[in-house]
Formats: sequence, structure tokens, C-alpha cells
Amino acid sequence: MIRLDLAQLPFSLLDDDALAQLRQGADVAYYDRGEVILDAGDVGQHVFVIEKGAVEELDLSAPSARARIGLYTHGDLFGAISVLNGHSRYRFVADQETLCYLIPGVLFSRLCEASAPFADYFRQRLAEKSRLLTEQREGGVTMAGFMLARVSECMRAPLLLEAGDTIQDAVQALNKQRADSVLVFRDGDLGIITKTDMLNAMVLHGRGVDAALGEVAEYRLVTVAPEEFLFAALVKMTRHEVARVVVLRQGRPVGVVELPDVLSYFSSRSYVVGLEVEKANDLDALALASARLPELVRALMAQGVKLRFAMDLLAALNGRIMSKAFGFVVPAARQAQSCLIVMGSEGRGEQILKTDQDNGLILADDVDWPDREPVLSRFSDTLLTLGYPPCPGHVMVNNPEWVHSVSGWRARIARWAMLRDGTSMMRLAIMLDAHAIAGDLTLLDKVRTALFDQCSRDELLLSQFARSVLKFSTPLTLFGSLKKPQHGIDIKKGGIFPIVHGVRTLALQARIDATSTFVRLERLAASGVLSREMAEDLGEAMSLFAELRLHQQLQRMADGEPGEGNLLVVQKLPSLERDMLRDALHVVSDFRQHLSRRFHLEY
Repeated sequence: MIRLDLAQLPFSLLDDDALAQLRQGADVAYYDRGEVILDAGDVGQHVFVIEKGAVEELDLSAPSARARIGLYTHGDLFGAISVLNGHSRYRFVADQETLCYLIPGVLFSRLCEASAPFADYFRQRLAEKSRLLTEQREGGVTMAGFMLARVSECMRAPLLLEAGDTIQDAVQALNKQRADSVLVFRDGDLGIITKTDMLNAMVLHGRGVDAALGEVAEYRLVTVAPEEFLFAALVKMTRHEVARVVVLRQGRPVGVVELPDVLSYFSSRSYVVGLEVEKANDLDALALASARLPELVRALMAQGVKLRFAMDLLAALNGRIMSKAFGFVVPAARQAQSCLIVMGSEGRGEQILKTDQDNGLILADDVDWPDREPVLSRFSDTLLTLGYPPCPGHVMVNNPEWVHSVSGWRARIARWAMLRDGTSMMRLAIMLDAHAIAGDLTLLDKVRTALFDQCSRDELLLSQFARSVLKFSTPLTLFGSLKKPQHGIDIKKGGIFPIVHGVRTLALQARIDATSTFVRLERLAASGVLSREMAEDLGEAMSLFAELRLHQQLQRMADGEPGEGNLLVVQKLPSLERDMLRDALHVVSDFRQHLSRRFHLEY
């Protein structure tokens, strides 16, 4: 009877009866080192699960130096595709003394016929395996239902009035419907007015109860579609500093989603962090709210929230914290004449835990601010008190190198493009990821346009820019298996960076103004620059690397250990995660080859 842990994928996809058949029908076999377990061309008679030892996978059609394409160890499974396809494509040889459980091919085929998810597992790409792993960690999709909830599940019916209706009409309608806002059409534009807006109109601006709604409504709306994730609506509210979003279907209002309803739906105290950030009216209160972000991260991970959703929310919250700090420190008049930008992983919205300060400032061309340096130094010190450590490379607003007018930034970009040395290429990469979080946000648009105009059509510059993807090797052996150094593999250098910078390069060439790697991938696929399959696999690989890294960082925090947590010890990963990590790193390797051909990096 088989004693292997059957609680892991893919066996966890089987029901109790199927698992009982598996335990009863499996056998055990021992193989000496060098013994051929399954040869190329053989009819698949068994599926093998390794209990002890290691098995190498050989492609006999490849040159001898590249024949070894895989290495399987304890808990790994092989031979399933051979049973499903009728014969083995590769040779499997015991790399050392090996003990395997043998699942008869007839039994395995019967289990596949009885369970479509079990059968599908063996034909899936990385994206589907990633979904399975997420569901397994969550204990099933239903436990993470709140994160998969759609806007349509939480929206209120809209209250629509005419632009000529009065404030008095609106108050009566609001009380009758127990609503908090009214939507108004005026000359084809849709506006919104809340109880607070009406009170301000009468008390602060002297409007009477007979004032027309069309004259006091706000027409700059934050909107969502009913099929969007409710979690995305929360991110938009946080990013745009609003308490409600309007739900549109084909341009017509079909509902309103309000912040209290969203928070109630999610029913987690951790989400109150966003409210605490908004209510903070001084630096002390803001520091208390900022200190709760690690708690929010742990709650999101514990509840099985998809990493990309967590990234979006944390990026929005970090942006609001820094924006509020900027408002507390910098005079209002100067805020209107400048644009605070964040860069690096914060600019891409891909940082979960707090990272180093990577920021800069863009000033309008007509600004004369002679005493700005002490103010900006105080802002950098403020971020330090809020938990954002200084940037080792000093990419910060207290460094004059990262504070310029629009014209000054354009001149610097032109100089970097002309020099094309390592430092210049790095600085162009930093600016490409810039995201505006406070002040006059349009100033960044002017700088980004200049960057695209200077660089996007320069083939030699693009080739030089892309070359950094070759800086770090992919942690795979010559035979395609995972490297397993005792200290671990650097997943940031070997996995995350090649994807981030490669996608950044393609986005520069295509003039894509988004900074998120995931959004860049979507737009590259939509424009045909990348195939849908490659873009999807790169996104899943990126998510996997970031999640494995985050879990390690959280563990190190809990243990009180210093360091970034970029080193993953492969030997400590469960079998499925090792399998997915190997697949994801092969995606990275293929992407590097794609970039090498596209930008002629081999020359």
C-alpha cells in the first residue's frame, strides 16, 4: 500500500474513493544508479512517484552536452505523459539509488477518466498550475470568494435626477431612497452630488435650496464596470481619494459603490488601514497608520488574496501615505508647481513590503524656489520616520540630481541617451518606471513624452538598454533542472529582474506609458508585440517569484532576521512549488532568448 502523502497536488484533486484505489493499486520498485527506468519510445506502463533518490530525464535527440533536460527528486512524479500519449518521448535514468512508487498505467488512466481536473493537471501550462496552487493554499476558491467578488455584487442602484432639479428635490429623494448621492446628466456629461456637496454649496457658497443640481455637481468621476473585481474598486477609491465610484455599463450608469459597503463586504479590520491613512491629520497619526501596513500584508496573504491585487492595494496605500506626507511638509503653493514621483518597484506598483525611498521631483519651468533644499530634506527625513529607509543610490528628492524643471529633465534625458553608459542606462530605466503621486501630475506626462521621443525609435540605444537582461544568469543547470546551492538562488536577480527589465524595454520601444509590469504585458500582448501565451506565462512567472519571495520575507520578519529575503533555498520548497519554479525559470530563459534575437544582443 502506498504511503506517500496524497494531500498534495495533483492527488488532492481526487476524491476519497479514487485515493483508496490508488493506495491499493500502487507498488514499490528499487533502481540502481544508472539503471534505465523508462526508455524513449517505450510504451508507458506506469506512473512513477519518487520516494527516495533522484532520476534524470534525457532527450536522446539533443547533443550530449544538452541531453539532460530535467532532474526529479523526492515527491516528484514522472511518466504520466508517457501513459497518456502511449509512449515515452524521453529516457529516465536513476541518477542514484532510487526507490519509486509505481502507479499502474491502467489505474492511472481510469483515474484520469473519472476526474477531469486530475487529467487536465498533466497537460497544463504554468498559468493553470499557478491557479491550482493558489486554490490549494486558499483551501478552495470559496474561501477567497471576497477577493473574486464583482462590483455588481456590492453596488447600489443609482438615484438619477435631472440637471434642472433642485437641491431640495435631491434631499427629498435621498431621504426617501436612503441614499447618499445623486447622479445628474448635464449636456451629455454625467455628474455626482453627495449630501456633503449640497451642504457645502449652501453653507460655504451661499446657494439656496432652489439651486439647480447641474450647477453644483462634480463631473470628474471615478468609474468602474460591473464585471470588475470589487477589490479593484477599493484600490481606485484609495488611489483617487474618493469614497464612492460610479458603475457604468456601455457608458450608462447602473450603480454606485460606496466605501462603507466595500469595507463591510470584506469584513476585515485590516482594510481599515486605508481609512486611518485618510483620517490622519498630522504626521504622528500618519505614522501610526503607516506602521500597520505589515499587518495588512500578513492579513492579505493569510486570506489568500491574489498577489497582484495585494500589490495594487499596497501601492495605492503607500502612494497616499507619501502624498499626505508631502502635503504636510511642502507649502501648498509649491505643491501646485511641482510633481512628486516614485520610481523603482514602488513606481511599478510591485512592492508589497516597504522599500527604500526612490523618488524625485519635477518642477514647472517657471518656478523659482530658492529655499527648496531644506524643505525637501525634511520630506526625506519624514519618510524615514514613516518607515521608508533611504535609497542606497541616493535617488531621493534631498539629492539635487533628482530635482529638476521639466526642461531640466528633458536635457538630462537627452544627455543620458547620448552617453549610453551603464549609469545612463540605469537612470533611463529608473525614469521609465516613474509614477506621479502628488502635486501637478501632468508634469510627469511632459517628461515621459520627451523620454519616448528621445529613445523609442533609437535601435542602437534600445539594444544597449536591453542588454542588462543578460547581466544575471537564470538559475538553471545546463540540463534544465534547478540549481540548488545551499545558500539558495537569488530569485530577484535570476527571475524577477529579467522579466521586469525585458518588459520595460519592449514598453519603451512601443511607447507604452503604463509602469506596472503586468499592465505592460497586457498592452504588449494587445498590440501584438508579444504573443498572448508568452505574456500570460511571463505574468504568472512574475507573480510566482514575487509570492515565493514575499513568503520568505514575511518569515524572516517573524524570525527577526535582517536582509531582503531574495535567496530561495530550493530544497525547502514543496514538490509542486519546485516544479512551478523550474517551469517559471524556463519561461524566463525563453524570454531572454526572445529579447536577444529581437535586439541583437548576441552581437
